[in-house]
Amino acid sequence: MTKLSVNINKIATLRNSRGGDVPNVVQVAKDAQKFGAEGITVHPRPDERHIRYQDVFDLRPVVTTEFNIEGNPIRKFIDLVLKAKPEQVTLVPDAEDAITSNAGWDTMKHRDFLKEVISEFKAKGIRTSIFVDPDPAMVKAALHTGTDRIELYTEEYAKQFAKGNKAGIAPYVACAEIANELGLGINAGHDLSLENISYFKNKVPGLLEVSIGHALIAESLYQGMEYVINQYLSLLRS
Repeated sequence: MTKLSVNINKIATLRNSRGGDVPNVVQVAKDAQKFGAEGITVHPRPDERHIRYQDVFDLRPVVTTEFNIEGNPIRKFIDLVLKAKPEQVTLVPDAEDAITSNAGWDTMKHRDFLKEVISEFKAKGIRTSIFVDPDPAMVKAALHTGTDRIELYTEEYAKQFAKGNKAGIAPYVACAEIANELGLGINAGHDLSLENISYFKNKVPGLLEVSIGHALIAESLYQGMEYVINQYLSLLRS
């Protein structure tokens, strides 16, 4: 069964735009889990423009499902993760000034670096995942970093699906088949939504987890978070 992890970065963005503590990210995480979310994802960036480092420590005691911390493994981020000890860390090669994640790792070029970082996390019992483009070569090379999982970067799939091009799923299916053969777990995320999640889940073999934030929060503005989370769960289980 594919699990749903709710990324609450956009809640922090809204909070930070006004100052203060409304909406409260800890309460939203509690509510998301109460509504059925099977994990909570955060992606703290160095400038803390949405999720702050302190948020991670505030959230740690209340995340009773699975805590997934995403980010570029600079030393400050590594130390944060080692202190918070989430169930999963997802390594993303985003630049400090990136609006959002926009590319996966070159797992051949950065193999030694990733291997060293991943060994630190695994020594503390933290499951690791690395963000990759739907490129068979990158998936194959990911195995040699020691990672437990890959997270397929799904922006291109979402773009193609919106155009009516369902063949855009093909690279993701091919990469998933390779990952399954290699024994790598498969996560996915970026621009997945109620509109495109069902097709993706039903076509990609062995999909363990999806992390959804922007679309889920936007959909919740119109339909309510409890309803939207339950819609995702229904689609992921069908």
